[in-house]
Amino acid sequence: MTGLLPVSGAALSADARLLSSIRDVGARRGVDLDYTDDATTTEMLARHRRTLSAAEHGPLMWLGSLALVAAIVWPFLGHTVPAFEGRPELAFGPAGPLLVVAVTSLVVVRRRWKRELLHPRLAGYREVLGLARAHGVPVTHVPGWLVGRSMSGDRETVPIPAYAEVEPLPAGSGPGEEAEETKETEEAAGKATEGVAPAAPPAVPAKPASVELYEAMADEGGWHDEAGCLLLFVGIGGVAWAVSEGNALGHLAAVLAVPLAITTWLAGARQGRERQRLREAAVAYVQALSAAQSAGASVPELSPVLRKLLEEEAEKARG
Repeated sequence: MTGLLPVSGAALSADARLLSSIRDVGARRGVDLDYTDDATTTEMLARHRRTLSAAEHGPLMWLGSLALVAAIVWPFLGHTVPAFEGRPELAFGPAGPLLVVAVTSLVVVRRRWKRELLHPRLAGYREVLGLARAHGVPVTHVPGWLVGRSMSGDRETVPIPAYAEVEPLPAGSGPGEEAEETKETEEAAGKATEGVAPAAPPAVPAKPASVELYEAMADEGGWHDEAGCLLLFVGIGGVAWAVSEGNALGHLAAVLAVPLAITTWLAGARQGRERQRLREAAVAYVQALSAAQSAGASVPELSPVLRKLLEEEAEKARG
């Protein structure tokens, strides 16, 4: 599922005006990269994703995190060490240098991560996605790492640029001057292939009802375990009250709460199995979209739920 690109090379090449703008991006950025080549673009994104991950989760990040924890904890625990008794420079003093090490390490990590995120190839690709949107080409999804967005937040460090919308080409018109230049070549090719029907564009898989249901219920549930535990505690508390106070109402509370807890857990288990089944259907659907995109189809934009699923599956694949 990680093979699904934000936009395919075929979709970028369909409009000569967009194709010209994309070539200008590469020339302006000094990037010798064909963004319409799906294989090259996929390899480029994977390589930079690995570099970003290494910068964000490397040894320096661990050093900074550990030093920060030590700097926070030291003032509370340092004075309890017998050897440091009466010596405030040892009981509290090391917290300062540790904090300096932590802040310095984390700042360096942030700068390396930001520098990689602003690499000309990635910056150019973000421009390509912005131009595609301006020309009416659907962008299937934008990976969170590409714009510096964490999975827990919506803030983007380097968002996709926004450009003024471009009027679509009139129906039946060619791509302009380039069409005129290639007219004779097309006529020659037409004579050579006369009688051969042109290849039909690949079909985009229709969204199954199970995927729509997954999108509708993806964020539902999650409360059954907590509710079941709460009901069980009510039942246990009722029994304890009945034993200690000799009140029959406590036993009644247990009789009512415990079956409700079990029923709630069973309902949660059923919902979990159903959600997993629907999730597998959603994964299969996105894989089908990826295959259609590889065959040259223009894939529509994914819903927020499917974009989140794509991010989760990509993280799972990286292990």
